[in-house]
Amino acid sequence: MNQFIEKKINRLIVLLAAAVCTKAGKAIVSRQFVEMTRTRIEGLLAAFPKLMNTGKQHTFVETDSVRYVYQPLEKLYMVLITTKNSNILEDLETLRLFSRVIPEYCRVLEESEISEHCFDLIFAFDEIVALGYRENVNLAQIRTFTEMDSHEEKVFRAVRETQEREAKAEMRRKAKELQQARRDAERSGKKVPAFGGFGSAGMTSISSGSIITDTIVEPEKPKITPAPVRPSGPSKALKLGAKGKEVDNFVDKLKSEGETIMPSTGKRGSDVSKALPPPVNVESVHLRVEEKITLTCGRDGGLQNMEVIGMVTLRVTDDKNGRIRLIINNNDNKGLQLQTHPNVDKKLFTAESVVGLKNPEKSFPLNNDVGVLKWRLQTTDESLIPLTINCWPSESGSGCDVNIEYELQEDSLELNDVVISIPVPSGVGAPVIGDLDGEYKHDSRRNVLEWCLPVIDANNKTGSLEFSIAGQPNDFFPISVTFVSKRNYCDIQVTKVTHVDGDSSVRFSSETSFVVDKYEIL
Repeated sequence: MNQFIEKKINRLIVLLAAAVCTKAGKAIVSRQFVEMTRTRIEGLLAAFPKLMNTGKQHTFVETDSVRYVYQPLEKLYMVLITTKNSNILEDLETLRLFSRVIPEYCRVLEESEISEHCFDLIFAFDEIVALGYRENVNLAQIRTFTEMDSHEEKVFRAVRETQEREAKAEMRRKAKELQQARRDAERSGKKVPAFGGFGSAGMTSISSGSIITDTIVEPEKPKITPAPVRPSGPSKALKLGAKGKEVDNFVDKLKSEGETIMPSTGKRGSDVSKALPPPVNVESVHLRVEEKITLTCGRDGGLQNMEVIGMVTLRVTDDKNGRIRLIINNNDNKGLQLQTHPNVDKKLFTAESVVGLKNPEKSFPLNNDVGVLKWRLQTTDESLIPLTINCWPSESGSGCDVNIEYELQEDSLELNDVVISIPVPSGVGAPVIGDLDGEYKHDSRRNVLEWCLPVIDANNKTGSLEFSIAGQPNDFFPISVTFVSKRNYCDIQVTKVTHVDGDSSVRFSSETSFVVDKYEIL
């Protein structure tokens, strides 16, 4: 009787584990459907690459105890570990379903993306297999089961957000009443009421800027307005946190007393290039062309490494426009490598530069960002550097004279919000600025001199900054650069979107961004 039960269990539990691993056998995410130790599953996956025969193409390999059924996913493998008495045809069908699930949650098939969405993948895997046996589900059902949409939760969140907005509005109204009461008391020459538990003694001599800091106010999001930066030391008075007209009144009062004020630019230079503002008009078919650059140069010249990674991301919000194709215009001559999504027809793209699904009857996923095309450019050719930076520190009797120059080598680019950050020695005071193109800011806390340039383009290709400060030549490295651009570096654009049936044009919106991941002169 026991032998019959054991045979019955072995017949049912045919799928032991499902995993996504690297070509070296390193497990990125793994789901075991039977009791199995971590050492055991890692050992099985580590042995998997050694069993593969590079001379032949198969979809499975076997050992004395288990069978590996696998499918390549670019630089990764989707692997199912089954018992040897399983049905290989059913295993292959299950493998195809697993491979289709992964792109639903991961925009790119890379190790970092898989790790980021590992729990989403595990939940999806559990919907496919239960107790080692495949469930009768399709991709749409898996998506529905894992979303777990709750109407009650939506209602609860909506009510809570409404309550929070009302509380914030009431708090702002009360704060304005307190501020108005203080102003009225000042105008009438009376003692200012002691709000917030502070004593009223000596309150009549306090300026309006410092009064505001005594009242707890929910700040509204400030509107960033560019202000000219003059080469003078920053005033500590601007750190009170006052907003709007009160700050202007306070600054005017300081100026009347003879103080020199340097206006704040509204945001730190290191945070400038995080993102570009989203487009205002977004169609039901929206495209994002995004590029990110990583560059490392030597201080004496020579490009150590430069890598540009780009991607075209598609988002469809109307099911009527789900079955579409993208016409790509590739004018790049820098030698980049192109790669399409696994579900995209590669032959069609190679022959006609058209991005479309392998199965033209299917639609692109709705309300999801799908990376359909990506590219990569890696080079050490100095002529391809978009913006060169030359720093010449020379020792003098009182310290160092530093001369920094920039030059835009890619005339088609327009770089915005450029910030060149130069480290300076601490405890020696602020640098003495000589010739300057643009503006500057000395951050004494971070010991950084930030050279700020609103725009660098073909009409503003070169510029320089000179300053003097105590220190050694090595104190001014590494130099880092940040910028944003609405034009991409590699000349790849989506020029047209058409329906699969009839080739009629589809209205679409697009946004292009070229940002810095890392840009250093060592």
